Amino acid sequence: MIISDMSLENIVLLSIAEIVGDFGFKDYARTGGQISLVQGVAGYVGIVYFLIKSLQQGNVLWVNSLWDGVSAVLETAAAYIFLGERLNCWTQYVGIIFIILGMLLLHQGGIKY
Repeated sequence: MIISDMSLENIVLLSIAEIVGDFGFKDYARTGGQISLVQGVAGYVGIVYFLIKSLQQGNVLWVNSLWDGVSAVLETAAAYIFLGERLNCWTQYVGIIFIILGMLLLHQGGIKY
């Protein structure tokens, strides 16, 4: 399978849609605001759209693995920056480093030389 820049772009957009949805649902769960509920639903509609686009270009194993990794890193960074959330101990940060290394290996495996 040859991985294109477009498929990586769709994975990133898929992860961003997930962030929008999760942040909206978190706010809705805590405040009950209707706009937050709409934001959460819109984010998850985006997930479905970009998941379909990603699966047009890659198989389920690759898409799911890369989505999990990209989402873990991007959503962790967004929660750290925008929500002020922190992980509990240094080993969790090491885990994020391993996720990044795993994504690099997944991407490297899709490049044809």
